[in-house]
Amino acid sequence: MTDGISSISPQLLQNMLEAGVHFGHQAKRWDPHVKPFIWQSRDGIHIFDLLKTAQSLQIAGEAVKQHIIDGKNILFLATKRQASGLVRDEAIRAGMPYIVSRWPGGMLSNWEQINKSIKRMHYIESGLESGEFKHYTKKERVILDRELTRLKRLFVGVGDLKNPPDALFVVDITREKSAMREAMAKKLPIYALIDSNANPNLVDFPIPGNDDAVRSISLLTKLFVDYIVEAKGIAEKSK
Repeated sequence: MTDGISSISPQLLQNMLEAGVHFGHQAKRWDPHVKPFIWQSRDGIHIFDLLKTAQSLQIAGEAVKQHIIDGKNILFLATKRQASGLVRDEAIRAGMPYIVSRWPGGMLSNWEQINKSIKRMHYIESGLESGEFKHYTKKERVILDRELTRLKRLFVGVGDLKNPPDALFVVDITREKSAMREAMAKKLPIYALIDSNANPNLVDFPIPGNDDAVRSISLLTKLFVDYIVEAKGIAEKSK
């Protein structure tokens, strides 16, 4: 593992500063458990200690590297509007599953049913492409089209999963309460961007910082995915 403060480059801290990673929520909206990561309050806004953010990112990054080298996957979750597109793109870069529209209840707690829905999505898509349903009436094909649209909206990012995810990466745990409950019940490792209104003790690897601004989410997610890409390269070379 990299060695603490000495390995954190000034350029990384500058990039975080320029991306607004240091801006938290209004001080009156904070979760007291996040106090160790707060530098100060300025004009009623909590300011993150970027050195601690960088250290937390390193800890999370080294952990996820080992996770990937061990052959496990990680599900990326971000349903808030400003995060969904960029998190989807980073998950694709990492070669990992993602959910960016709405959390499908039971994704972790009722995998058997979720897997049936994923298989149903593939079946309808394949059948429509191959002409298997050409003998159906127009109304029946419209119903299939609508069902496929609904299933793809939920499961397009997890369509290649054969088994439940091994871990979770979350943007905004205060928003993704259902997913958090399922992950904690299953004792899955949770990596997450933690803003000043969230409890970092709810996740295994908190990355404290602004989880509302696009540039902040983009930078922190990219840096996290860089560790995954590096780990996949290491795993490939060791084959």
